[in-house]
Amino acid sequence: MHKQENDRIKITFLGTGTSIGVPVITCDCPVCLSPDPHDKRLRTSIMIEADGYIFVIDCGPDFRIQMLRENVMNLDAILLTHEHRDHIAGLDDVRAFNYVLNKKVDIYGTKRVMDSVQSDFSYVFSEGRYFGAPQLNIHCIGEEPFLINGVEFIPIQVLHEKIPVTGFRIGDFTYITDASFIPERELNKVRGSQVIVLNALRNSKHVSHFSVGDAVAILEDLSPEAAYLTHLSHFVGLHEEVNRKLPDFIQLAYDGLVVTI
Repeated sequence: MHKQENDRIKITFLGTGTSIGVPVITCDCPVCLSPDPHDKRLRTSIMIEADGYIFVIDCGPDFRIQMLRENVMNLDAILLTHEHRDHIAGLDDVRAFNYVLNKKVDIYGTKRVMDSVQSDFSYVFSEGRYFGAPQLNIHCIGEEPFLINGVEFIPIQVLHEKIPVTGFRIGDFTYITDASFIPERELNKVRGSQVIVLNALRNSKHVSHFSVGDAVAILEDLSPEAAYLTHLSHFVGLHEEVNRKLPDFIQLAYDGLVVTI
């Protein structure tokens, strides 16, 4: 996969599952036993191709297999929404890009997230760094828009119960995962997006994630042209059955889905 040389934004859903993925180990529910590939969900992450550059949002434990599945040959930056392991555990696997591209990989996130990364991956940043450890360049972001290789990212600050999480708007595309509350001032940053991705853990209420009903209500208010639900657990139900019940402009995302704006 090479860099796109046009002005369009291409989004690839690398993973659309919750922290334990789907199918769930030991589970024999209809979703986990489903033969439909749309019901097989790796941990949540997306890849964005914009202005000839490749960006990945979140780097969970399935990062290696996601990169192999999509035949990704270059990586310009990784953006991290927050510090939970299902969103950062794959950082060790950026070593392949270090070797092949002969460069460090730039990672972006809030100071709190970067502090957590440096703690969890202390061997990467120690003075006596092991030769084979991944090479990462840390960039701390705040609430203001920032540029990576000329591409503008607008941070969207949401809450995962009490934990701050950063969503991102790139042009007419907005991506928010692991949210249970979005302040009105942050919703205003999202308004006008052509495509919105929002997390929806399950059908019933949850303390730290939107339910499907919560997400649908927010998306009906924001009224994008198209919307996709991600970070889905097996409790959401079978992909095909759930999609039939959703409003026409909303779909469940699935691993490998490609959207171009």
